[in-house]
Amino acid sequence: MQDNLGDKVRLLHILEAVESILEYTAQVDFEIFTREKMRYDAVLRQIEIIGEAASRVSNELKSNTSNVEWRNIVGLRNIVIHQYFGVDDLLIWNIIQKISPN
Repeated sequence: MQDNLGDKVRLLHILEAVESILEYTAQVDFEIFTREKMRYDAVLRQIEIIGEAASRVSNELKSNTSNVEWRNIVGLRNIVIHQYFGVDDLLIWNIIQKISPN
C-alpha cells in the first residue's frame, strides 16, 4: 500500500497522540499509571502512533527540525513494539512528564 500522507498530516497525528497521552495521564501519578492496564496500554499505543508518524516524515522536515530527536522518537516506538514485555515503565513516565505542561 502506497503512503501518500504528507508531513502536515503526520505532524497532526503526532500532535493528536501527544494530546491523548496528556489527557490519559492528567491527574495521575506513576503508581496509578502503571497499575491501570487500560490507561497504560492506551499511552503505549499513542507512543506507537507518534513513532510511526515520526518515521515517515520527510528527510527535508527532519533536516529543518534538527532540534527534534526524530531518531529517539522512532527508537522508543521500536522498543514499545518489539520489546513490549521489556518496556521500562519509569522511562515512559519520565518522558510523559517532560512533555506535560504542568
